[in-house]
Amino acid sequence: MSTRREVHVVVPDDIDDPTTPSGGNVYDRRLCEELSRSGWTVRELTVPGEPGDSLAGVLADVPGGAVALVDGLVAVAAPHAMLRESSRLRLVVLLHMPFGERDPDLRARERQVLAATTAVVTPSGWSRRWVLRHYGLRPWSVHAAPPGVDPADLTTGSEAGTRLVCVAAVTRDKGHDVLLAALAEVADLSWQLTCVGSLSKDRRVAASAQRAAVAHGIDDRVTWAGAVSREELAKVCAQADALVLASRAESWGMVVTESLARGVPVIATEVGGLPEALGSSAAGLLVPAGDVPAMAGALRRWLEDERLRNDLRLAARSRRTTLTGWPLTAARVATVLDEVSR
Repeated sequence: MSTRREVHVVVPDDIDDPTTPSGGNVYDRRLCEELSRSGWTVRELTVPGEPGDSLAGVLADVPGGAVALVDGLVAVAAPHAMLRESSRLRLVVLLHMPFGERDPDLRARERQVLAATTAVVTPSGWSRRWVLRHYGLRPWSVHAAPPGVDPADLTTGSEAGTRLVCVAAVTRDKGHDVLLAALAEVADLSWQLTCVGSLSKDRRVAASAQRAAVAHGIDDRVTWAGAVSREELAKVCAQADALVLASRAESWGMVVTESLARGVPVIATEVGGLPEALGSSAAGLLVPAGDVPAMAGALRRWLEDERLRNDLRLAARSRRTTLTGWPLTAARVATVLDEVSR
């Protein structure tokens, strides 16, 4: 049997790679830190390369009856390894994003993996509801533990609100094509956009986005910063007037709460867990995903209406006071692990 308050955490081997930053990696790292700080013995195990054969070997070395918290990216990519160990280990999947929501072809595999686990942890109430609705899992086995956020200095913002920041890897799901098309529709107004996020996760999409900026005639107003460290990201966000995000899918949206922690309003799509992260529509503007005119309209309202900007900034500062930290996230996960270990 496993030792109480001991957990084997299985994560991708790029968890600390500064060239591949992601909300999932930040969640994994902060969770390990906070669990250790609160008295848990954390055995961190990384899965190199393709998770299939690698995960099987990693899990085989975990003592029988132990609690293993497996990153969903690894778990869903290696269903045979998860199923093989499900009767020997107490498996908990940390499902950062239900892959089946974006890719119906993966639903059967993901359902099979999650059904074989003891418990599932999701980053939002929305993702918990989605999993329960589509996979038929037992409600008491699926738990939401929203990401925490670190305190940050308040950003005052510029009077005109022209400094826009998009923090997202340049992939189809993040909707840079929609954002650029919308910005082209407000090219008559003053604005500058800084895109922070990997350009190498999907090089074809990234190249297409950069070509689109040129084709729209706005490339001189768009800066592609690429992947940056957490420290560099903090500096960029500290200068932002608004976070803009045109995602087609999000399970939570850590960049939303990180922006709100600075009192920076959000202009984003109403998908997945983003409204939950925003907390109140008064702290930002939400539009349908993939809707260029709606996104352009929201941007125009932000840039033209000083009163609206001030109202959104006040609401963002109010939301800032209600945000919770990583210790609470870890406490919620720890409750799940305690139940599983018993």
